[in-house]
Amino acid sequence: MSETFLPELQQELWRAGELELAHGVKQFLQVMRVASAAIGRFLAEIESRGSKDLYGYGSTAAWFADVAGLSRGEAQSVVKRAIALNPTRALDGSEVPAVAPTTAAVAAEGLIGEHRIDQILDILKRLPADTSAEDREHAEKVLAELARDAGPRQVTKAEEDILGWLDPDGNEPKDPEPKQPRREVTLERRRDGFWKLTGLLDDELGARTAAALEAYAKPRPVDEFGQADLRMKCERQGDAWAELLDLAIACPDQPGTSGYRTLVHVTIGLEELKTGIGKACLDFVGTMTAREARMAACDCLMLPVVMNAAGEPLDVGRLRRFVTPGQRRALNIRDRGCAFPGCHRKPKNCHAHHIHHWADGGPTDLRNLVLLCGFHHRLLHHGDWQVRMAADGLPEFIPPQYLDPLRRIRRNTLHRA
Repeated sequence: MSETFLPELQQELWRAGELELAHGVKQFLQVMRVASAAIGRFLAEIESRGSKDLYGYGSTAAWFADVAGLSRGEAQSVVKRAIALNPTRALDGSEVPAVAPTTAAVAAEGLIGEHRIDQILDILKRLPADTSAEDREHAEKVLAELARDAGPRQVTKAEEDILGWLDPDGNEPKDPEPKQPRREVTLERRRDGFWKLTGLLDDELGARTAAALEAYAKPRPVDEFGQADLRMKCERQGDAWAELLDLAIACPDQPGTSGYRTLVHVTIGLEELKTGIGKACLDFVGTMTAREARMAACDCLMLPVVMNAAGEPLDVGRLRRFVTPGQRRALNIRDRGCAFPGCHRKPKNCHAHHIHHWADGGPTDLRNLVLLCGFHHRLLHHGDWQVRMAADGLPEFIPPQYLDPLRRIRRNTLHRA
């Protein structure tokens, strides 16, 4: 790194281009890692000589905590890492070899940081007790070389391969009978109307849950107007949870719902439902706006309950299925997924949306139905996008004027590529 680059970059960052910014981060990151490895060699030497003889401290970690302004626990982690990466000397002067010399060499080049080093050291601790010194050395070399360019997932995958090679049968089970997995889920409704979901999952179910959420929580691709997905990870996972519930509820064998996505008890007048002004009760557990009820009613069971001014039910309507299974299959074949332009979502992740809403007199037939994912379904109900059926029987969309002043008609061509 040049001597003039650092002060210039620090003083005039606003002038730097994207490549200069990225280059600066990488250079400083390497400098930090090289310095950290050098500090580790100093700490290992202090440990060999004895911090009590050198500085009067009972341990190297205690001395380093005072010098670096760290807590005793933070300093202990740094010292343990230094001793594992560097050779030290015993009281009799004999050399104690490093646990991970190859990892130390890679760290000295500034190519890996403390998190990856700790991951490798943890893996080495989990190797079978009867692993030979030669096999242990080979495993450490594989992990250290891989960590030069790989991330935590690749290193974890390498651990699985190494353990499968060293111990193909795994550990001998200690208990003849498997223990009942511990799984806890609590759902509480808060005063502000939101629900708080907490839980405790065993390792196997936690991994399955994480995999399912990850599959549905990927950021939406940038659309044709250059708009990116700005949701935080927690928000994307919340939306993914909603999609997984939709899939579960839509299962024909689901107890209580028999494949219906939503059961909406409309506890307001139908006129309010038509205008989108008012409140609705969702399964008698809370309230939702009439506007949200209109969206839910696109692909659900609707049980209208007409109320009088005193709040007494005057008429309880007959349960009606809006989109039949046959219509849903035809929709899946026709639209092949979310029909909104640029959307990749498959039919199983979509709702059936009434183009001309049922509450406004719209019929439930294929010419008035279109498949939409949850995000674009909300966009149609709450935004300025419009959808209509073209002469060829396929849906087409008209963007709002602030996105396209000419409001040119658009279609989803991804499912037909």
